[in-house]
Amino acid sequence: MIYLHTMITIDIITLFPEIFQGPFDHSIIKIAQQKKLVKINLHNLRDWAEDKHKSVDDRPYGGGPGMLLMIKPVYNALKALKNKNSHVILLSPQGTPFNQSLAANLSQKKHLILVCGRYEGFDERIRKHLIDQEISIGDFVLSGGELPSMIITEAVVRLIPGTLKKEEATQDESFTNPNLIEHPQYTRPEVFHGWKVPKVLLSGDHAKIKSWQEKNAIKNTTLKRPDLLS
Repeated sequence: MIYLHTMITIDIITLFPEIFQGPFDHSIIKIAQQKKLVKINLHNLRDWAEDKHKSVDDRPYGGGPGMLLMIKPVYNALKALKNKNSHVILLSPQGTPFNQSLAANLSQKKHLILVCGRYEGFDERIRKHLIDQEISIGDFVLSGGELPSMIITEAVVRLIPGTLKKEEATQDESFTNPNLIEHPQYTRPEVFHGWKVPKVLLSGDHAKIKSWQEKNAIKNTTLKRPDLLS
């Protein structure tokens, strides 16, 4: 099958490009790259440092713990990588919470640039002047933006048409309906230690099965994620 979807390019700016070699060399992301549905480029921010020590961080004005990423190396990197289709994302706990809807939106972009932080944070001018969007994967703090960028990359790549063998797999899962999580699912054996698969799923009656799935998606959401229904 030929897919007409334009290849997405994802450029990741990081101080530790070697971290990505394992996760990006297997499974869905590897398949998408082999199919030429996505091209992922890893860049070391130090390549755009301007002093002999390859410095990318410095002490914050006004004092405070830790070091901040300086604006100049990030500016240099983005100047080299950006084009008219680029969408620049800063990975930060201060950003918009990442979700399935946002992943779907990003999967429509032609070029994503993910900027991974380290140390205490960023020079605020990076946020104000150099990026298009700031994204967080949750209300907690990590040592850097590498793991968040991996999560965002996989969530986006699996939504690119042609990545998954069965594209409908992305159409009926948790958060695809933004207010519901997925209904319970079962597979063989039919009975295990006395625990049985619901009879309706064995009935072959597609209308009844669909109704059961919808009702149990609501039930699942009510029990596990009532905040989505509010």
